[in-house]
Order: sequence, then C-alpha cells, then structure tokens
Amino acid sequence: MNLFQAIILGIIQGLSEFLPISSTAHLRIIPALLGWGDPGAAFTAVIQFGTLVAVLIYFYNDIVHITSAVIKGIATRNFLHNRDAQLGWMIAAGTIPIVVFGLTFKHSIETSLRSLYIISASMILLAIVLTIAEMVTKKRAARKEKLKSLDNLSWKESIVIGLWQSLALIPGSSRSGTTITGGLFLGLDRETAARFSFLLSLPSVFAAGILELVKQRHELLSINIGATNLIVSTIVSGIVGYASIAFLLDYLKKHTTYLFIVYRIIVGICLLYLLSTGVLQPL
Repeated sequence: MNLFQAIILGIIQGLSEFLPISSTAHLRIIPALLGWGDPGAAFTAVIQFGTLVAVLIYFYNDIVHITSAVIKGIATRNFLHNRDAQLGWMIAAGTIPIVVFGLTFKHSIETSLRSLYIISASMILLAIVLTIAEMVTKKRAARKEKLKSLDNLSWKESIVIGLWQSLALIPGSSRSGTTITGGLFLGLDRETAARFSFLLSLPSVFAAGILELVKQRHELLSINIGATNLIVSTIVSGIVGYASIAFLLDYLKKHTTYLFIVYRIIVGICLLYLLSTGVLQPL
C-alpha cells in the first residue's frame, strides 16, 4: 500500500460508512477494480476509528449528556434516573447482539463472507428489504400515524435494532443500512433511525477496532501497509465521515432512502456482471 492508496481508502471508508451503501463492500470492490487487492478486514476495522471520532465530534453534546447520566446513575445506584441514562443502557443492550454474533462468526466474516458474490447479494437483498421498510413508512404516513423519536424508543425496540445491526456483519449489508431499515419497520422517522444508528455503532466499532489492532498489529504495521498509511487513512476517513453524517441527517429530513436503494441495486448487478465475465474474482 502506498500513501495515495491509503488516502483513497480513507475517502471510501468515510463516504460509505454512514451512508446505507456498505463501507466494507466498497473497500472490497473499488480496490479490486483498481487491481490493488483486498485491504483486509483488520485494516477496515482499524480505519473505522476515524469515522468513530467523527461520530463522537458530531454528537458531542448527546454523548456527553448520555455518558454523564450513566455515570451519575451508577454512582447513585439509580441507573435509569432520566432519559439520557436510559438511552445509554439501551445502546449497551442493543450492542450485545453484534458482539455475540461477531465473535461467534469472526472467522467466516473475515474470510469466506468477503466473497464478492456474498457482497453483491447483500447489496441487492438489503435494497429490497429497505424498499419494503419505506413502503411500510409510507403507509403509516397515509394513516397519519405519528412516527417515533428517540424519546419514544423502548427497550424492546433498541434490542431489535441491535439485532438488525448484527446483520451488518455480512459484508455488503451496511451498518447504517440495516439499522435504519430496522428503525423504519419499528416506526421511527428516518432521521431518528439514522441518529440512533450512529450512536449504536460507537461501542461495537470501538471494540472491533481495538481487537483487530491488538491481534493484527504486526501485519497492520508491516511494510505491506505501514503505520503512516494506516494513520493517514484513518484521519481522512474521519474528516470525510463527519461530512457524510451531516449530509445524511439533513437529507433524510426531507427525502426517502430510495436514492441509496437504487444505487445498491445498480452496484450489486454490475458486480455480478463483472464476476460472471471474469473481470473480478470473488476472493
């Protein structure tokens, strides 16, 4: 890997981490098209630190309030003393499924599931499911049902959305895509679904990054990747990721997710074509 490649991969990570189009898919597809090879699951997990920092900065006030409320609740042994404390523990509960499934299927996620056939299928299938979720949301709007905000989120719903997030372990699914889809099915408005998706991602992204950095530190810091390239890619992903968060939240205030649905289907079909013609190899 050279510095130019590191910058491009950082841009790809930052753009696609928060949009419901799958960062893992794009970090597999674009390098493959450019003949660079797969940067690897460990590299992907570590440069997510950049997008993690982007979430921390963008949602600074929310995170400070939630963290302070949780700490105060622990200190006073009144764990659920206000809504911010409840949200903190809901995020923790919603993180459990992805931790369990991630550790259980870790080997497959890092190897066979990174096949471009799996990624293309995931791109198309989630697009179809997200379309159904949009149709359900449209019907609710026609019946003039009030959509839920974070203040209305229940424990059951946070865990269900956590289960949806665990589907993002399948490359091509998209963490934001799966959680937004789950949120729409549960009656959240689009912006709230995206906002909770970003907050919910914090514990799992941090844990995955630390795990891979510790386990694969020799490979990540080797001559094939290099510490400088890893740091540059992470910084670039954070800067671009911050802009992506701002764009998506503003976009979803007035628009549906159909733009991303169409994009996912086009990319999935094009990928299948390139695989069938031998232009790309699945692994």
